[in-house]
Amino acid sequence: MAPTPDPDANVRRAAALVRKAAADGARVVCLPELFRSQYFCQSEEARHFDLAEPVPGPTTQAMTAVASEKKISIIVPVFERRASGVYHNSAAVIGPDGAMLGLYRKMHIPDDPGYYEKFYFTPGDLGYRAFDTPAGRIGTLICWDQWYPEAARLVSLHGAGVLFYPTAIGWHPREKTEHGAAQRDAWVTIQRSHAIANGVYVAAVNRAGLERPTGGDGIEFWGGTFLADPFGQVVATAKTDGEEIVLGEIDPARIEEVRRNWPFLRDRRIDSYDGLSKRFLDET
Repeated sequence: MAPTPDPDANVRRAAALVRKAAADGARVVCLPELFRSQYFCQSEEARHFDLAEPVPGPTTQAMTAVASEKKISIIVPVFERRASGVYHNSAAVIGPDGAMLGLYRKMHIPDDPGYYEKFYFTPGDLGYRAFDTPAGRIGTLICWDQWYPEAARLVSLHGAGVLFYPTAIGWHPREKTEHGAAQRDAWVTIQRSHAIANGVYVAAVNRAGLERPTGGDGIEFWGGTFLADPFGQVVATAKTDGEEIVLGEIDPARIEEVRRNWPFLRDRRIDSYDGLSKRFLDET
């Protein structure tokens, strides 16, 4: 999706795209990170807190109506206003009867040039979760979370067969020529790796287009939404520019097949991983 400066128009556009995806056969639909607005974290400005909303709130209510109408489940990213001065980068999971199945709050918050999210978002405090839908048990993480194998593993251990990653990632235009190809390849590779290591499907759902909400060079979001199967094979992918619905099939038998032949979960040495709870292991 390519959000515009008009939040209400973005919600209407998202609803239309979700309806189209449902008409094409989708049973679970995931929208990109913070789709209601352009990516405002390119700068640190207190006025952008006005974009935040409660959960439930206008965006989740609009998508609840679509979910009920089309009898589908929807992952709805939202800039959540929890209280004055407490905001989260969140994703609500809505079931086909319109009920809220749960909420995930982004755990890993970046602070990089053009991605000043620590100014806006409190780190998540709901942990890593999975949600039951009529189409199967799914999990959602958000953007920067997608680089952390611990997060993918924990959601998988909760029984999710699909990991959805609503995302807002792209190039700084000045870096694209020198670093662009390697950056995008790393993004695809790490998520295919999560699929392989956990024997799950992984869906990365990005935004597209050049956004300059606060001036400057902006960020060129590279689209490329894709679905990888439990052995990391990309089974569906989007173009790198412009809006597009990516429809892919999830086959529970494929999860079973891969895990039987590549039993990474069986062979884990859970008695030897205590060091993972440390920031860094200093050897003396």
